[in-house]
Amino acid sequence: MSTDDDLDAVFKALANPLRRRICDELKLRPLTTKQLCASFPELDRCTIMLHLGALERAGLVVPVRKGRERFNYLDAMPIQAIHERWIGPLAAQAASQLHRLKNELEQETLSTPATRR
Repeated sequence: MSTDDDLDAVFKALANPLRRRICDELKLRPLTTKQLCASFPELDRCTIMLHLGALERAGLVVPVRKGRERFNYLDAMPIQAIHERWIGPLAAQAASQLHRLKNELEQETLSTPATRR
């Protein structure tokens, strides 16, 4: 994921709650479009296909045809790129601060004389 346009497409795709639900279904295993439609009985096939198209354009879903069936696979790499750009550095910073706090507390414990009762 190299450009901000790519990231914009991912954020736009994931902004829709139905698309997030579709991704939740696909994270467990690839599903055919028919199976995916069965997971959302309140929606028609055209609606599911429109949302799958948005997820495909964002690179989050990869369709693979096997005969007459279309299997939809979740590609988590765009989400991983977002994690690496924003969440990873913040998590590393938080871990570093926790490590520093641990060291300071250990030093304080070692340098403070134990009081006897």
